[in-house]
Amino acid sequence: MGILFFIVFGLVIGFIARALLPGRQSMGLVTTALLGMAGSLIGGFLGNLLAGRPLLDLHAAGFFGSLLCSILLLAALGASRRRRRLI
Repeated sequence: MGILFFIVFGLVIGFIARALLPGRQSMGLVTTALLGMAGSLIGGFLGNLLAGRPLLDLHAAGFFGSLLCSILLLAALGASRRRRRLI
């Protein structure tokens, strides 16, 4: 049940990150879920670490860390795609 929750949470975080970042991101449902899961893994870990909370607890620091990291990953992905088109 934990893996399913992680996938759904990653998908929601990916959708929110795509909605908050301006511009067009051409990616599908699976890529959005993978982006959210990666952001959730990295950002949630760092958010929980900075807040001094247990790593598997769900709270605001982990949520905002996940969202911030997903936005940063999405921006880096967009920059790498633009750079590749220019070359």
